[in-house]
Amino acid sequence: MMVRGWRSVHRSQSSRTHSPEPEEPLSPQTRLALRHKEQQEICCRRLRQMRVFIFFIILITMVSVAVFLALVQWGRNDLFRKAKEHGIRRTLQETTSIQGEETARRRERLLERHDTMAPSQFLALSKYSYQETQAVSQAAESMEASMQVLKGKLHQKHQRSLLPSDVLPADVLMMITNVSGCLPYMLPPKCPNNCMTRKYRHITGACQNREHPRWGASNTALARWLPPVYEDGLSQPKGWNYGFLHNGFPLPSVREVTRNIIEVSNEAVTEDERHSDMITVWGQYISHDLAFTPQSVNRPSFLGEADCQRTCENRSPCFPIQVFANDTFSTSLNCLPFYRSSPACATGHQGFLIGNLSVLNPRQQINSLTSFLDASTVYGSTPATENKLRNLTSEEGLLRINTQYFDNGREYLPFVAQVPSLCAQDPKADKKERIECFMAGDSRASEVPSLAAMHTLWLREHNRLAKALKEVNPHWSPETVYQEARKIVGALHQIITLRDYIPKIIGPDAFNQYIGAYKGYVPTINPSVSNVFTTAAFRFGHAAIHPVIKRLDVQYQNDPNLPNLQLHEAFFTPWRLIKEGGLDPLLRGTLATAAKLQVQDQLLNEELTKKLLVLSHNGSLDLASLDLQRGRDHGLPGYNDWREFCDLPRLRTESDLTKAIQNRKTVQKIMGLYKNPDNMDLWLAGIVESMLPDARTGPLFACIIGKQMKALRDGDRFWWENDNVFTEDQRQELRKYSLSRLICDNTGLTEVPLDAFILGKFPKDFESCENIPSIHLGAWQETFHPELNCGFPTRVEHGDFVHCSEAGKLTVTYSCHQGYELLGEEQLSCIQGKWNLKAPVCQDINECENKTNPPCHSSAQCVNTQGSFQCLCTDPYELAEDGKICKDSGRLSKGSLVSIILGVIVFSCLAVSSWFVVCRWSCSARGSVNSQVLNDGKNLSPEENCQNSYEMNISQTQ
Repeated sequence: MMVRGWRSVHRSQSSRTHSPEPEEPLSPQTRLALRHKEQQEICCRRLRQMRVFIFFIILITMVSVAVFLALVQWGRNDLFRKAKEHGIRRTLQETTSIQGEETARRRERLLERHDTMAPSQFLALSKYSYQETQAVSQAAESMEASMQVLKGKLHQKHQRSLLPSDVLPADVLMMITNVSGCLPYMLPPKCPNNCMTRKYRHITGACQNREHPRWGASNTALARWLPPVYEDGLSQPKGWNYGFLHNGFPLPSVREVTRNIIEVSNEAVTEDERHSDMITVWGQYISHDLAFTPQSVNRPSFLGEADCQRTCENRSPCFPIQVFANDTFSTSLNCLPFYRSSPACATGHQGFLIGNLSVLNPRQQINSLTSFLDASTVYGSTPATENKLRNLTSEEGLLRINTQYFDNGREYLPFVAQVPSLCAQDPKADKKERIECFMAGDSRASEVPSLAAMHTLWLREHNRLAKALKEVNPHWSPETVYQEARKIVGALHQIITLRDYIPKIIGPDAFNQYIGAYKGYVPTINPSVSNVFTTAAFRFGHAAIHPVIKRLDVQYQNDPNLPNLQLHEAFFTPWRLIKEGGLDPLLRGTLATAAKLQVQDQLLNEELTKKLLVLSHNGSLDLASLDLQRGRDHGLPGYNDWREFCDLPRLRTESDLTKAIQNRKTVQKIMGLYKNPDNMDLWLAGIVESMLPDARTGPLFACIIGKQMKALRDGDRFWWENDNVFTEDQRQELRKYSLSRLICDNTGLTEVPLDAFILGKFPKDFESCENIPSIHLGAWQETFHPELNCGFPTRVEHGDFVHCSEAGKLTVTYSCHQGYELLGEEQLSCIQGKWNLKAPVCQDINECENKTNPPCHSSAQCVNTQGSFQCLCTDPYELAEDGKICKDSGRLSKGSLVSIILGVIVFSCLAVSSWFVVCRWSCSARGSVNSQVLNDGKNLSPEENCQNSYEMNISQTQ
């Protein structure tokens, strides 16, 4: 065997090496071969050491290239992959994308730490409105951010401050409004002129006024009765710039004003001897029917803007409230976070884009609700919200109800779809049991139990009326029943507010002066809610909020099973309504408990100035300071400007102030802080003015509230007293209605006061529900003879119709549910016993084709579905909570994973091949040298060399 031969040769060589006999001289060829052998053995040892090192080098290279490929794949799926255009359009698209993603991330971050969030975080989350309004706010802020980007680029290019309108043509400016998303909210809406629109108000409030279709509509700017006062004349609120003087003096911190003038202990409560706590509850409820101003969305990672929860600097969109060292306030910062209200499209820094570009258009704020007294608290202010609230499968035109819980057989509001919602949970309940926030026409329905109870009453009332109307008119379509019940409920809101509530607030004299008797619809009056009304005047009620919530038994006595609640224990707790007795104990408490009287030195209690929205022990919040800061944020002019607006004399000195504010100590504190009456924040001035006779406000707020109510009434084409809205018989029935009747018809209470706003003692001041007047719906009964009136119209899938009678002929007007559009004639007439046209059909709308107002964010792909649409994200992105924006899921995409796996396989093959090549080369080298030694310089064939190398390797391993 070759191996044995090699061993014998090796032994003979070894014995010769150690023999004392002299060695035989080696030939030059042998010495050369041995020298080559030694070099090859050294090389082989080094190669063996380097194999592992080479393997790891190859592996690292492989992984690096694989990761690079994955990043390339990831980049192709980036949120801004669709932004292929350059220049301005790309800048705007990136601005909008980042801003939208940050909005979604912020909301989800807050929801994730719901149980431990600070009150300021909770407030920020509670101020999120419904999606349509979020889209408007986001569009306006995208436009504002885009303007800042463009201004910066223009400054870099021209080395001087320029506005985009100075250098950009009109078509580019219009493109900015379109890409930002603002354009649809700047164009006038289309107003159909048919029986349906003449008979029922649109859910958005649009087209009430044919000449000014956006007056009073949802998601439009609040009205300005006086020009705003901003420190830069355009957008910066009062108090924004340190050292800025107003009438020669700096403004005091709002927290300082609260501590020195407004804040009192919970025990410092003077009871209102005339009014029940229900007057405060109704004030809050009806204010939510008129206005809701969304807060600015936060974009901390964009344009260097700040996270308002972490900074005490005035940096957009943050306008923090400073807290001083000697303040007892509990906060982790030296300030209270405060978000500015969202701007309206094309205002503030955006205002140069439209209209006269040489004229400033100062920042305005949005009203996300319809301005009208139209029960938007019940039905919503947008078609999407209304669609969620309706039971479209019902033949009776009903609203959706809660299917999990009932109040002694009576309905509760349904829950919101978002799980988890922001509402607090019962600490004693099983963690698996969740009671979410209620869903209603206004997103704030769950703020406190009394507000949720009022929303619930009107849900029940709509369904009660709808069922009764269907019984009276069995031929009515579900849409007709729904619209007629909605029309009645809206009228009842108007009656209770203008007839029963407002006169008690501003007094009979101011009511006659500013409102007076109804004389009909005036199309030249703008009914839009004013900024001063919602930001200051109608917040007077904050000084009338009681720190304690009472729940009483059937005898209107304290219930030992339902103890009194401190107000901070009730914020966003719908579980208390469901699990602690339902509506009845709570309503008995509001009817039989005195309201808190608004006193000049007893304004807001600690439940509001220290414990607002405190659901845990994590921080504090102050409602008074928020109200004051909001007025500055909105640029409201000072106290004397508004007195002059209301034809009241200006007050220039401390002595003058005592004529309007009889409490001299309060006047001294005001002058000590503000120095000049012109500088007084309007909300503070309004709540400290001495009250008018038989009123709960002073002359200034009585003026502002009165003027607003007159505008809401006289500028409303569908006001209940206007001709052709109701028949005279129907108006007579509506006049019988009261808030007490609402309670009787929809709760288990059997005895109530005649006027729910007047405080009385049980039982002498209470009446049996049998004696409370009610509406007789016979006034709504229609006589219908199918054989004489062309028969019943054809029903359409995904839509419905309403009957109308105009000019002596019967007509029907068709409409489609949200997500569908009408094909064919919308209005049919009954002529000579036949319908003049074929019934239309409702066809699915492809929302994805809407380029003006895309339904999905640019980061998502829009896919049309039946009656709706779906936004899809490419892997590894996923939809945010709003269902429209794609966010990073934090994981690798499938494409990236595939790239990595393929890379690993390819480079593993390369590594193995390289290893074999190295081994083959080293073995061949050794085999070559060894063969030369064995054969004393004789060459062998490659096959023999390979065989020798193989045998030598075997021998070395043995």
